[in-house]
Amino acid sequence: MTERYVVAIDQGTTSTRCIVFDRRGRLVSLAQQEHKQYFPRPGWVEHDAAEIWRNVERLAPDALRRAGITESQVAAVGIANQRETTLLWERDTGTPVGHAIVWQDTRTDQLVQDLLGKEGAKQVEHDSALPMATYFSGPRLRWMLDHHPGLRERAERGEILFGTMETWLIWKLTGGLHVTDVTNASRTMLLDVHSLDWSPAALAFFGVPRAMLPEVRPSVGVFGTAVAAFPGVRIGAALGDQQAALFGQTCFAPGEAKCTYGTGSFLLLNTGGELVRSTHGLLSTVAYQMEGGPPAYALEGSIAITGSLVQWFRDQLELIATAPEIETLARTVADNGGCYIVPAFSGLYAPYWRSEARGVIVGLTSYITKGHLARAVLEATAWQTREVLDAMNLDSGLDLAVLRVDGGMTADNLLMQFLADVLDVPVVRPLAAETVSLGAAYAAGLAVGYWPDLEGLRQNWHRAAQWLPAMDPAVRTAEYGNWRRAVERTFDWTRQS
Repeated sequence: MTERYVVAIDQGTTSTRCIVFDRRGRLVSLAQQEHKQYFPRPGWVEHDAAEIWRNVERLAPDALRRAGITESQVAAVGIANQRETTLLWERDTGTPVGHAIVWQDTRTDQLVQDLLGKEGAKQVEHDSALPMATYFSGPRLRWMLDHHPGLRERAERGEILFGTMETWLIWKLTGGLHVTDVTNASRTMLLDVHSLDWSPAALAFFGVPRAMLPEVRPSVGVFGTAVAAFPGVRIGAALGDQQAALFGQTCFAPGEAKCTYGTGSFLLLNTGGELVRSTHGLLSTVAYQMEGGPPAYALEGSIAITGSLVQWFRDQLELIATAPEIETLARTVADNGGCYIVPAFSGLYAPYWRSEARGVIVGLTSYITKGHLARAVLEATAWQTREVLDAMNLDSGLDLAVLRVDGGMTADNLLMQFLADVLDVPVVRPLAAETVSLGAAYAAGLAVGYWPDLEGLRQNWHRAAQWLPAMDPAVRTAEYGNWRRAVERTFDWTRQS
């Protein structure tokens, strides 16, 4: 019998990848292409959705060729995508209306402040289980409708469609199916997280026509059959990238958690069928939903800038030539020399939600070298994780015993050891490094019977590396205090005095 495989389309913030996996969850082939980042104004971040689709069309046959297989051997395709990134396009032509506005974009800062004072804001926050913030799609969609003359009227007539990136990709793959999944929909502020349908109150609050919204579906289930890129192959799943990583790490039980270290970093804790409302600055979100079953929820701590801080260090400051060099440079010094970098480039996300904050470097003296700066860059990721984990322990009533990690930054051993030191818990990396893609593949495979159940997926999980805490508790406490003082220096930077 011909061997069959599952393919994941991993549409990330900086690149898109198509990855082929076998039945044991092993990576067979990978094809990747970066896409251009547009920064038209300070705080604005955009992508060209047409470019991203062209990349998918090129990557799909490349991934299959590298694996030595054809479309007929692909059981299903799963999609994982950058969440909250907001896109409009014309129903008739499929042409995007301008660029997609990326999740890091802060142009809606003033709009969010205005909306917070509007009647109904608290109800929208309650129904969506999200705070009013520039991070989410709802304010961004409102901004787009306000700033394109005639667009709202066209949207009301159903001529203009809204979607996050998985909706756009499914539209293009299927030749016009307009759908989303519950995990991505739960990041818009437009979804009622209990009914799992669009909230009429939220649509009225933001002024969003229902006619432009996609149908909301479970994350795991057949969405349709592709006619492009993977013609004839069923699309078996769509999940936001961080929910996909939770799935790929097989965190299916309440109390299991993972943190993905990519452009930003995202710590998710499975809370099962219970929606836990945070009182410490975390997000309540849909983790996944199997077709025909109830949703699973999660608590999430979202950190905007981690891996992208290394990119900034490389591309803007030009202190390193490649991202992995930062570990080598950081190892030239024993500590940070009293220097701390708080990367509030797009404000601060969890647990502060301060959109007016901006990044700072504190503790500079003539003693500081680029080695100290490199170390401060890495340490910023660990300290931001500590703040989120503290909040998660308080919200959940649990003390996390071990943290499962994934993403590109986990290849940095210095960072992973420092992370274990500041969290004071073991940090574990699985053998499968591509957990976002693997989660999308797992979900798609489950939808078509390629894998029988969740327990079968657990058997594929194997530990590759572990880091144990080794920092003196007094040093940990003192350094954490310094970090928190540094964070306070970022507050109110863009506020008018």
